[in-house]
Amino acid sequence: DAGERVSKPTSKIVTQLLVDWSGGSQSALDQLMPLVYDELRRLARSYMRRERSDHTLQPTALVNEAYLKLIDQREVRWQNRAHFFGIAAQLMRRILLDHAKANQAAKRGGQARAISIDDVTGLFKKQDVDLIALDDALKTLAVMDPQQSKIVEIRYFGGLSIEETAEALSISPATVKREWSAAKAWLHREIKKT
Repeated sequence: DAGERVSKPTSKIVTQLLVDWSGGSQSALDQLMPLVYDELRRLARSYMRRERSDHTLQPTALVNEAYLKLIDQREVRWQNRAHFFGIAAQLMRRILLDHAKANQAAKRGGQARAISIDDVTGLFKKQDVDLIALDDALKTLAVMDPQQSKIVEIRYFGGLSIEETAEALSISPATVKREWSAAKAWLHREIKKT
């Protein structure tokens, strides 16, 4: 939600704390987490709204698992808030994908769970998409056009705006809009094939 976005001053504080944390400051991490934890929870709730109603993974568990993985990212040189949430989006996507694959394996060939991606992106019109099929399509897109794949991951899974995505990838907002439209169209066609 645009109203839930972090304010510019808070965004600058988060960016500075990320830089300090990258430099080895434990106190920066201690100050950072309360500022980003609520936004991580909103991101997790957004993901989980797109999941089946009987999903066994709860938003709190998703954000906690992503949080633990984020603080283990010792080699990352955080650039800014958008970069941080882009990485958080990748981690949440992987956690959900691992969960989907484990559930599918447990059912021994049972149906993969579907997620509704209409809520956030309008990527598909009133259609549920198999998370594993979406991941496969994104892997194919990453080979064909790595930038488009990154844009989809950051916008869809990270919930970042056009401007935040542009900042995270160091490209113009116009490029993000153009590539986002092209990627959505390609993904729509690719997933319809499955």
